[in-house]
Amino acid sequence: MTAVIETVPTPDGPFTLLTDDPGAVLASGWTDDDDAVLARLHPANRPATLTRGDGSTGAAHAVAAYYDGDLAAVAAVPVHQCGTELQLIGWRTLRTIEPGEPLTYTELAATIGRPTAVRAAASICARNAPALFVPCHRVLRTGGALGGFAWGLEVKRSLLERERVSAS
Repeated sequence: MTAVIETVPTPDGPFTLLTDDPGAVLASGWTDDDDAVLARLHPANRPATLTRGDGSTGAAHAVAAYYDGDLAAVAAVPVHQCGTELQLIGWRTLRTIEPGEPLTYTELAATIGRPTAVRAAASICARNAPALFVPCHRVLRTGGALGGFAWGLEVKRSLLERERVSAS
């Protein structure tokens, strides 16, 4: 598989995204380190060939639109994820969480049909490779604490605040 890797500037720092030939996002995150983004994928799922992009893919334009206030732009971009059946269900569910309406890990577990699998719900978020496009940042601990985020709690806080303000 050939993929495009590109880094675009955002108010939260550089954002690197990896897209396949049809344009689906494989992995992404707030870094300019290509290897850190590639490491989000299981080695068997990493592309054989990388091409350096210039920020002109549809996914890159969606990131810019998101930061310009069109929070739905990233939801329209396809993603490609490989995982267990439960992970795939969880990742699809994450894409249904509306901006400004975060869930708790407990609520996510219930939504995916496994109400006692709160740790599994947290693991689904932790293993999410296409950050922002699959908005795992919209899942919080019970009581509203941020919990973890692969790209740092400051980025998570910033995203949630941006979405809260735009949704109100």
